[in-house]
Amino acid sequence: MENSPLAKLNDVPRFEVTSTDVADGQQLPEAQRSGKMEVPGGQDVSPQLSWSGFPEGTKSFAVTCYDPDAPTQSGWWHWAVLNIPVDVTSLPTNAGDPDNPGLPAGALTLKNDAGFPGYLGAAPPHGHGDHRYFFMVHAVDVETLDVDAEGTPALLGFNLFFHSIGRGWIAPTFGH
Repeated sequence: MENSPLAKLNDVPRFEVTSTDVADGQQLPEAQRSGKMEVPGGQDVSPQLSWSGFPEGTKSFAVTCYDPDAPTQSGWWHWAVLNIPVDVTSLPTNAGDPDNPGLPAGALTLKNDAGFPGYLGAAPPHGHGDHRYFFMVHAVDVETLDVDAEGTPALLGFNLFFHSIGRGWIAPTFGH
């Protein structure tokens, strides 16, 4: 895959991630596009996600949404949540809204690349083609990662390199 966000990550088993709101390889619905970045119809609603088949030894999860096709050298982080308890295997629609209590106790949301904690919907530049949005669930070998609320999604990714024992993803697209 060209420009794969997986290319530099550790090789770990893949497990299943599904959603009632988005589908792998399909266009993101309006709800998952960005209203904050003025995409017509955008609502910045994070999709429902469920996961199963993760490795034995998993002690927590992290969820990220990343656009590797953004016109930057570092892509664009749309969402990053860590320290999700191991007994939680799904997040409801709109769990990424900082004013919505959809995340489990103990979970920590980091600031996205727009500078606020929560989910930022898709907003590729007009005419830049389709972008891929990797909604990844990472199986983690510790209950809590040593990243605080001031940490960045890139710092989370660095920690996940050493603590991920599995990951699953779906990658819908959007371009306008």
